[in-house]
Amino acid sequence: MKPLNERRMMVEPNDNEVSIVKQCSLLDVSRSGLYYQPVAETEENLELMRQMDELYFQQPFYGVERLLVFFVALGYKINCKRIRRLMKLMGWQTLYPRPRTTRIDPAAYKYPYLLRGLNIDRKNQVWAIDITYLPMKQGFMYLCAVIDIHTRYVVGWGVSNSMTAEWCTQIVQDAIATHGKPEILNSDQGSQFTSEVYIELLKKNEIQISMDGKGRAIDNIFIERLWRTIKYEHIYLHVYEDGLSLYKGLKQYLSFYNDERRHQSLNYETPLTLYQRAA
Repeated sequence: MKPLNERRMMVEPNDNEVSIVKQCSLLDVSRSGLYYQPVAETEENLELMRQMDELYFQQPFYGVERLLVFFVALGYKINCKRIRRLMKLMGWQTLYPRPRTTRIDPAAYKYPYLLRGLNIDRKNQVWAIDITYLPMKQGFMYLCAVIDIHTRYVVGWGVSNSMTAEWCTQIVQDAIATHGKPEILNSDQGSQFTSEVYIELLKKNEIQISMDGKGRAIDNIFIERLWRTIKYEHIYLHVYEDGLSLYKGLKQYLSFYNDERRHQSLNYETPLTLYQRAA
């Protein structure tokens, strides 16, 4: 079966012979997923989030108080509560210069980080998954992607206006169906990746579960670099108005990223070439 995003694209809203309800049933697609729209926010909040998104790649160690000083200096009337809410919406993960003394709730904790010191030398040895915020003209959406660490090949991705565990799990499931399963899948400690549905999928496929330390986005550095590349080379250069146009634009760009873009870190080969050749 084709990945979920491709099945959504097969639905024809103007088909007079087969209703949308019937098409969705045949393609195993949720009707709500066809009509995803950017999450609504005030114009000022969208501008703040856009600036925060770009700032994160330069100053990922900024926390609430530093962001407050930054925006007040720019003339915004803003408080810590508002910044904290926007950071949560965006999934901002501050990098700390030293380990935090705050303990993670033992009932909520998760799995160790398995990549430290690991020699990653073949495809499908380690995949990484993450979610990022995407600014749009009148709102924002989320992008979830899975990348093969050795080749930098994007094996799966999807866009949504909500960060559900089911959505992330479906993307991983489609990637496994298309490319086979990895030995290890690394993520952060977000609720999507500690959910029962996600963990069960990995256990069912006998995939080792690896998770970043809290406040350590650098543990997932390869997919953080992917976000930077996508945003600076594509998202910030376009102003998408709806989820469908965003999806089509990302599909075109990620095809270029995998198949044509030559990466310096790969000795100027493309991820697709390396993925196809790798053991």
